[in-house]
Order: sequence, then structure tokens, then C-alpha cells
Amino acid sequence: MKDPYEVLGVPRGATQDEIKKAYRKLAKQYHPDNYVNNPLADLAAEKFKEINEAYEQLSGNQGGTQGSYQGGYQSGGQTTGAGNFAQIRNLINMGRLEEAERLLDQMGDRPAEWFFLKGSVFMRRGWHSQGLNFIQQAVNMEPHNIEYRTVLNQYMNQTRQYRNVGTGMGGGNMDACDCCQSMICADCCCECMGGDLIRCC
Repeated sequence: MKDPYEVLGVPRGATQDEIKKAYRKLAKQYHPDNYVNNPLADLAAEKFKEINEAYEQLSGNQGGTQGSYQGGYQSGGQTTGAGNFAQIRNLINMGRLEEAERLLDQMGDRPAEWFFLKGSVFMRRGWHSQGLNFIQQAVNMEPHNIEYRTVLNQYMNQTRQYRNVGTGMGGGNMDACDCCQSMICADCCCECMGGDLIRCC
């Protein structure tokens, strides 16, 4: 693996804040969502993975985001972050989404668990596109987390099923303009036959 300091572009001995700031800047720049249908998508994905691994190495073993807050559930390490995440999970399960989102928005540190829970709140509200983006980010940050990957796959499969049903009903490519044009055409046909589908005011 490359030198993590070099990957993130920070000097040796950089503070956690400097490391975090550099990571967020690069992660935003190389996020896969920025390269959809782009010939550079594969290169960007590889770079994004490299950035995440470097960040894990520099912060995860020093009480940072990777692993340490997960251990908090069991061993008591970093109880503040872990306790907050456990509380937020409970709020989401109880349907108290506003409280859960308020607690998430108040948190300064945003590890993979933060993105996963934020995405879960959006999905519960029916905001599927935003929710999938956040959960995808959690998977990108922790690609070996089985829970995140399983939930993402479930939502992706549901989305595909909805699209397939819509396409099967003939609505795959229909938009509001197509609907209006069809109604106007039907009204003209009715008027030619002496009827009136759409009444004029």
C-alpha cells in the first residue's frame, strides 16, 4: 500500500483535524457519484478506495473512526460516539426520525456509521435517492461491513423491482408531457365523435 500521508497529501505528524480535513476534501472530489457514466469512473473508484484505506490507517488505529466506535458497543471504547449511535438506532426503529436526524446533524465526527444511519433516516422517509447515496458512502468507507452492504443490496434490489414493474406497465419512459399529450389527443377524438373528454371552463 502507498504511504497514507502521501495519499492524503498531509505531512508526517499531522493532527487528526488536518488528516480529517484532507480526507474529506479528497473523498468529496473522488466520490463515485461524481463520475457516473464517466470514462474515468474506474480510476476515480480506485482512488476513492485508496483514500479511504489511507484514512483508516492514519485515524483508525489512533482512536479514530474505523473500528474504535464499533468496539464501543461491546468494550466501552469511545462510549460517547457509540452510545449516540446506539440511541439513534433505537430512535429510528421507533419511527422518531426527526429526533434521530437532529442528533446526527449535531455530531461533528462522521464515520461510516453516521452515513449509514443518515441514509436509514432518509429511506424511512421515502427519500430513496438521498438515502441510497448515504448508505453507499457508508459501504465505500467500510467495504467489509456486512450489515451496510446487505442493506444497500436490499434497497438496490427493491429499486430495480419498482423500475421493472413501471416499465412492464408501459410507464418506463413516460413523463408528464406524454400523459398530457395523450389526454389532449383523446379529447380531440372524443370531440370528433360528438363527445367531450376534457370540458372547457
